[in-house]
Amino acid sequence: MTLRLSTARLLPSALAAAMFVAAAGSAAAATHPKPKAKPHPVARKAAESSEPAMTTDANGRSVPVLANKAWVLMDFNTGQILASSNADEPLPPASLTKMMTSYLVEQGLKSGKLKPTEMVTMSLSAWCKGGKEGDSCMFVPLNSQASLMDMLRGVVIDSGNDASKALAEHIGGSESGFAALMNAEAAKVGMTHTHFENSAGLPDPNHKASARDLALLAQAIIRNSAEYYPIYAEHEFTYNGIKQGNRNALLYTDPTVDGLKTGHTEEAGYCLTASAKRNGMRLISVIMNANSAQARADQTRVLFNWGYANFEEATPVKDGATLATAKVTYGVLPTVAVGVPQAWTLVVPKGQGGSVQTAVTLNPNLEAPIARGAVIGKVVATANGKPLGETPVVALAAVERAGFFQRLGQRISGLFSK
Repeated sequence: MTLRLSTARLLPSALAAAMFVAAAGSAAAATHPKPKAKPHPVARKAAESSEPAMTTDANGRSVPVLANKAWVLMDFNTGQILASSNADEPLPPASLTKMMTSYLVEQGLKSGKLKPTEMVTMSLSAWCKGGKEGDSCMFVPLNSQASLMDMLRGVVIDSGNDASKALAEHIGGSESGFAALMNAEAAKVGMTHTHFENSAGLPDPNHKASARDLALLAQAIIRNSAEYYPIYAEHEFTYNGIKQGNRNALLYTDPTVDGLKTGHTEEAGYCLTASAKRNGMRLISVIMNANSAQARADQTRVLFNWGYANFEEATPVKDGATLATAKVTYGVLPTVAVGVPQAWTLVVPKGQGGSVQTAVTLNPNLEAPIARGAVIGKVVATANGKPLGETPVVALAAVERAGFFQRLGQRISGLFSK
């Protein structure tokens, strides 16, 4: 969030109050040093948006028209992009950057490399100095320490630039060292249109991320940091006597929304990555460069309502089910059962879950040995003649290579069968 204050130096407590009001979407400075957390004003209006404008996409579907630079709606379970606009355009992500900062902390905790109670120092370079436009702060005093878990909450809930920088220095040795870790992890996640220069999302010409990439990062957080993901739904966090509210307005108005992160700078506009779960189906949305905090909340609500109204999950192939029998040459067995390693679920247009059909295509000239789990073809799902998706099929058992005389017999038999 952008915080506009006078250039006069403020004490940390006064800046904390101003920061909290800014979190509610206000640009005015606050006068109370220890405000109580409460829903943002935008949260009280988030459910009042009018029906969105619609257009027709390349698949003939009616999709929302949103006033921003880029957006994505993804199904969490399958990773399918249900709809998008400029999904791969690298844009300034503002504090959506902090999802990678928190993810690296969470993965460090998960692996045991980091401990929840270890102390993190607030250095001069990380400290919120006050009076600086754009500062979102946890307000850890200079040269003091906070536990790693408190710092993590300071990043996720308070969107603290100070907490992000302090954690970066603690883990990476320096912010540039941590940025290298961020970019390495981004490559592992599959973020191909993203480059990080800092841990907080402060403006930099080379600091960019795409909406699709941020959806992939949110998917990784939910899937790989399940123990810590509930933090993203916490409404408030108090540190050093200062209580701040979560900036994700939808947490206050939509009980199905349980994360993830807001962002705002003048260059990036208003951004929001959010996730909702309804009737067992989880969707992830990313909004980039909306024109207000109200707009990013409204647009996210539009995407979720549209997604849940128009799509459902279907499981056309069950775990362990035999889809086909493949012929194998030179094996101790002449055939092998073919299936998928785990149940295959995909997202289909609403009402088409019961009409999904599958067709298996096998690789030609399969020859032993074949390992159990080896990919030997694919299965394609369709509904009403339209392709829905495809996934590899594998050998459900191993087939060892036959001995010399058995192979010779198969070769001779094959000659006479032609």
